Amino acid sequence: MPYYLFQWKYKDEAIRAMVDTPQDRAAELRKAVQGFDGRMHQFFYAFGDYDGISIVEFPSNERCAACANTLTGAGANWVFRTTVLLTSEEGKAAMVKAKTVDSGYMSPVGYASHG
Repeated sequence: MPYYLFQWKYKDEAIRAMVDTPQDRAAELRKAVQGFDGRMHQFFYAFGDYDGISIVEFPSNERCAACANTLTGAGANWVFRTTVLLTSEEGKAAMVKAKTVDSGYMSPVGYASHG
């Protein structure tokens, strides 16, 4: 099953609600993910650009998108991002494929990427 990275930033009102009534948000995310036949591997709160991140797995992009739509539609986040992740093996297979396929692609004229 494909892996995905969820990243989100809570709205101020949602943070206020969690401070007023501390709650297990990981359990809530797990319920949502499992509702779309997915699996939550990790859940973290974070400092920086995002308030939380999670590594999740779904049987398809469609199920991941449906879950992300449900979470976004709940309205607790300013930002909700989904990134498709590749395993190390998938990344290596992509490198091998890139090496063996001659697509004919050319860089923009005048672009010097190997300076």
